[in-house]
Amino acid sequence: MADAPAAGAGVSPRAPGHTRTGGAATGRVVLVGVPGLQWADISQSGTPNLWKLVANGASASMSTRAYPRPDHASTCPVAGWLTVSAGRRAGSAASECAPLPVPQVSLDGSASVPGWPALASFNAATSYRATIGSLGQAVRDAGGTVAAVGPGAALAAADKTGNVQRYADNAGSLGDLSRYNLVVVEADDLARAWITRPPAAANAPTTDLDADARARAAAAADGAIGRLLPLVPPGATILVAGLSDTSTSAHLHVAIAQGPSPQAGPYRHGHLTATSTRQDALVAVTDVTTTVLRLLGAPVPAEAVGRPWTSGGSAPDDVSRIVTELADADLASRVLVQVRAPFFAVFVSVQLLFYGLTALAMRRRWPGSGMPATTTLPSTSTGPGTEPDAGPGAGLDTGPGTGSGAGPDTGPDAALDLEPGTGPGARPDTRPGAGLGTEAGAGPDTGPGAGLGTTPGTGPGAGRDGKAGSAPDARGVHVGARAGAGIGARRMLRGWASWVPVATQVMAVLSGAVAVSTFLAQLVPWWSLSRPMTALIVTIMVFTGLLAGLAFAGPWRAHPLGPLTVVAAVTSLALLADVVTGSRLQVNAVTGYEPVTGGRFYGFSNIAFAVYATGTLLALAGVAQVLAERGRRVLGLSVCLGYGFLAIFADGWPGWGADFGGVPAFVLGFAVFMLLLSGRRVTVVRLAAVAVAGAVLIGLIAVADWLRPSDQRTHLGAFVQQVADGEALPVVGRKIGAMLGTLGNWQLTVLSLAALAFLFLVLARPSRWGAPALGLAYAQAPALRAGLFGVLTTALAGFLVNDSGIAIPAMALTVAVPLTLAASIRALQRSVPTTPERPSAPAGSTAPPGTAAP
Repeated sequence: MADAPAAGAGVSPRAPGHTRTGGAATGRVVLVGVPGLQWADISQSGTPNLWKLVANGASASMSTRAYPRPDHASTCPVAGWLTVSAGRRAGSAASECAPLPVPQVSLDGSASVPGWPALASFNAATSYRATIGSLGQAVRDAGGTVAAVGPGAALAAADKTGNVQRYADNAGSLGDLSRYNLVVVEADDLARAWITRPPAAANAPTTDLDADARARAAAAADGAIGRLLPLVPPGATILVAGLSDTSTSAHLHVAIAQGPSPQAGPYRHGHLTATSTRQDALVAVTDVTTTVLRLLGAPVPAEAVGRPWTSGGSAPDDVSRIVTELADADLASRVLVQVRAPFFAVFVSVQLLFYGLTALAMRRRWPGSGMPATTTLPSTSTGPGTEPDAGPGAGLDTGPGTGSGAGPDTGPDAALDLEPGTGPGARPDTRPGAGLGTEAGAGPDTGPGAGLGTTPGTGPGAGRDGKAGSAPDARGVHVGARAGAGIGARRMLRGWASWVPVATQVMAVLSGAVAVSTFLAQLVPWWSLSRPMTALIVTIMVFTGLLAGLAFAGPWRAHPLGPLTVVAAVTSLALLADVVTGSRLQVNAVTGYEPVTGGRFYGFSNIAFAVYATGTLLALAGVAQVLAERGRRVLGLSVCLGYGFLAIFADGWPGWGADFGGVPAFVLGFAVFMLLLSGRRVTVVRLAAVAVAGAVLIGLIAVADWLRPSDQRTHLGAFVQQVADGEALPVVGRKIGAMLGTLGNWQLTVLSLAALAFLFLVLARPSRWGAPALGLAYAQAPALRAGLFGVLTTALAGFLVNDSGIAIPAMALTVAVPLTLAASIRALQRSVPTTPERPSAPAGSTAPPGTAAP
């Protein structure tokens, strides 16, 4: 089925027994929630207490994605606090970006949250099935005590009935904090400043705080933290979390931990990480719940889907560098959100324009070409003395010579011979456009436009092509055709037209290199430049140009599959290396992950999978073709099998790609590729057997992941647990709905249809140069057909089994079709000689003795 959701996105990685780790609550944790706190808000002078916490503890950016609402993109404070309470994405049916209701305090110091039953019912009915109160209930069930300071903290600390064991307006009123296992404190200065600023809105403020207002609010929150720190008992862990947004757009927020950690020893100075993200210096808001319970030693309920914060990689000793780097991560993520929509709009538009112009160039009749775009003539010779065409490409010969004494067409350009002369002693064609030597009576064309597909003359006495004709004109034109024909203009047009195939091939390779360049661009810190959006676009363009330059740099450029193989191989190897080393190129890539949305943080994203699978299949096609041409066909098949299995394994293995929906699609496409490559038939029975094998393979991988410790599982093992618990149907339904919903993305839908139309209605049909370009590419490089059909199969299956839907074929075709076009253009160029083998002999008279030649 579709990719199961990431561990932080509402999955239920439930181990047998419905708890994961822990027993009685013994630890001490002080959780400080500062909704809206960003790394850009922290400075040594403005927030000195937070500055010291960063210096002495571990820090990271935090994705605060909660239950998504259709009326605003950011996460409101209510949703952030409820997500901590539930341990999975949660939200509210009412206005979330509004002042929180004050809890009703009892005489014994306990409190109840107003409207709790409605909140619980709403979240239980969502597709995430969040159970709010899970955190407070777990601590109480483990014998611990919980206290809350502030209305937001009460939402997180309440048990499943909405009750808080102890509530106060400030930490000083709680007395000795060592009496509590968990103290949740709200520092809501940023949230109040944003929510209460005019003008008021129905659901959320429509403007952001200005810089001065944010600085004052951040300083006030820092002051509250400064008053709290002296009250924290020795041996307690302090967690600071920017639980939500206080802006109209989503951001990454602050995560700081100081004190004992779930691992052996305290949090060390450096970065935080979690297995939910597998990224250094990046955690998720759903991890807060699990982190608190692990620190307390309390059981982690099944409702909590996060992973504990642990010490990650090293960080600079200079606190200012840490803060700057983490602020830059938020900047990169925001720029990505801003640039993604316009990038795809421009990308799709350019692709469609390119397809349209290329179709025009290949289909229309250019002035001076002397041939219609779709000339189709009989493919067999007629008349006395004709013999079978034995020349290279003879199977595509559309016009062998006819008439007395016509022999077999054995010329190198026989495959594109379009309009031979007919009858004895055929005269030169003097019609306009005959200057390209495509009509009867012409000798071999040796002029500058010969490479575009000219045809030697026909008739008795012809030279190397076995056809009669006049002696060759060294400039590639018929002398008899020049009269009144505008020779200079025609030669100029013909010279210009000779560059059309070259320019088309170069543009095709550039187009096919864009997809992987969007990932390679992450090698450059474009987000740190003064104009990050411009820097990102320029960086992508530079990598695209470098990759295209490599594709044409060596002798491989002469082979039809040369540039295709280079671009495809770099695509496959780069993404394989990336996923093996942590998927860092996909984070904040314009075609990769958006950390602020928190959908997924590691492994292959759906778009990356489409690009990776396409690159793999086309690269293997190129390698197999080269080895087959050298007589090493068996070695080629072995290489394809070996690397193909590695590529599929990397896609599905939990430690690398962790791609649930990609493996069945990849297996099916790879099987079609290998069957065609080895010369075997592709049948429905074989496809069905392969589909079952792909499903079994990903099932086994998922079960193997499920058997690991629960806090080490990926979403593959989590999905197995959901199946066991009978909770898989809502997830499956959500994924199917998301897949069908992608058809509403008209840009990607139109791009997919246009690419398919171009492939089958333009490349697969006769071009203005004669034979179908794709057919010639298949004839010269048969492995291309296997690779292309493997890609199409993978794209179709990927569309059906991934929640990204139409994005899979759109990105796959964005790589495959331009590279196939480049191979087809090169095949056309190789099919027509640019110089003659030898000049034609003078034509002899075919008239009866004593009769003048006409």
